[in-house]
Amino acid sequence: MTTLTSNPPNDRTPNPHTDDCARLLRPPIGFNHPSDVLKDPFLDLLEKKAVLSSWASDANAVPSRPTLRQSPTSDHAVPLSEILFALRQLES
Repeated sequence: MTTLTSNPPNDRTPNPHTDDCARLLRPPIGFNHPSDVLKDPFLDLLEKKAVLSSWASDANAVPSRPTLRQSPTSDHAVPLSEILFALRQLES
């Protein structure tokens, strides 16, 4: 029988499960266009999908402009259609 344990609250040992979740839930910080995500050599396929999906979410919608999405660190908005196109590129 396996016993599940958790790290003590002050333990700084990396938790691979937490790190994986954080990687997959990351917002599109540092990207100006969906094509930048596609070209990023340091992201694997799953990470690219996660970044683009996060960017496409309603949380990044521009107020009063539902067809635009803006990254938290970008000074310009990107059409949702371009983000969805990039996601489709990863599927092919």
